[in-house]
Amino acid sequence: MQGPLIESLVRQGVSRRTFLKYCATLASMMALPPTAGRAMAAAMAASRRPSVIWLPFQECTGCTESITRSHSPTIEGMIFDLISLDYQETLMAAAGFQAEQARHSAMKDNFGKYLLIVDGSIPLGQNGAYSCIGGRSNVDILKEAAEGAAAIIAMGTCASYGGIPKANPNPTGAVSVSDLIKNKPIVNIPGCPPIPVVMTGVLAHYLTFGSLPDLDDKGRPKAFFGETIHDRCYRRPFYDQGKFAKTFDDEGARNGWCLFELGCKGPVTHNACATVKWNGGTSWPVESGHGCLGCSEPDFWDAGGFYKALSVPADPLRNGAAAAVVGAGTGVAVGIANRVKQGSARSSHETTTLDDLEK
Repeated sequence: MQGPLIESLVRQGVSRRTFLKYCATLASMMALPPTAGRAMAAAMAASRRPSVIWLPFQECTGCTESITRSHSPTIEGMIFDLISLDYQETLMAAAGFQAEQARHSAMKDNFGKYLLIVDGSIPLGQNGAYSCIGGRSNVDILKEAAEGAAAIIAMGTCASYGGIPKANPNPTGAVSVSDLIKNKPIVNIPGCPPIPVVMTGVLAHYLTFGSLPDLDDKGRPKAFFGETIHDRCYRRPFYDQGKFAKTFDDEGARNGWCLFELGCKGPVTHNACATVKWNGGTSWPVESGHGCLGCSEPDFWDAGGFYKALSVPADPLRNGAAAAVVGAGTGVAVGIANRVKQGSARSSHETTTLDDLEK
């Protein structure tokens, strides 16, 4: 294991004020109470950089591409300051035998302590032959790596729920991480791909508290997935007024009206896109004029009808939403039942001094 994080911060000349500001921002993003910022700073300063092993399976590298664009914290900040990324095929310099040797060494030296990240689904068809690394199936590699992991993060919808590879007719027999691993704590961070700062935020939470954040009934962090996109969408007032764009280039679309009738799945999709946004908080799909595809929900691809309004019931998104069509002249109103209230991850911490940081 590496030395305390505080040693790395001091070497880089990070000031106490800068570090506290960073922790306060991170706590706010994760819906933690205001006092959590200092607690996070204390815990992170005293903690050691945990070993992280990232296994890519049946995926498109979109999750890796997304996390490299995280801005708070940045991926380079995570790798060099907060964690020890001991295996990640796309980002590591080693390849072939040296790469696999690094993975086995990290698993052996940090048995029971390392954090395992998985992106991509795991194919079971043909005894796992659809996806292999170094002549070994994804199934075997996952089970081996999971044995010594302290916790597992399923990164992206493919790892969380099977994603697009699992869509009908699922020719490779793709399954999610939780379909195979039953004896380890698992957090799902769905999205195709997930929001960058959601991924790094969960990693920072684990580093700070040594545990996974509060999760909803689908294994997602409540801080980011506790409410639907519809709940926080800036187009919501137009929805409530019954003002809907009919085409992507009509007057309603140009005026920013609700995209529900064009197939937006925001009312049945739990994610933080509307508040956290993408590309450093610049924008997100609905702000760019395209309806939500519902990619952070199980079986979103099989739900289909991306340009067709939700109907009754809203299955197969399976979120308990009920939709009712009200008069063609007044538009469509959707009542969402059983909303998941946004959780607030809370934890108690011992106070650790930050005086070792440069004033």
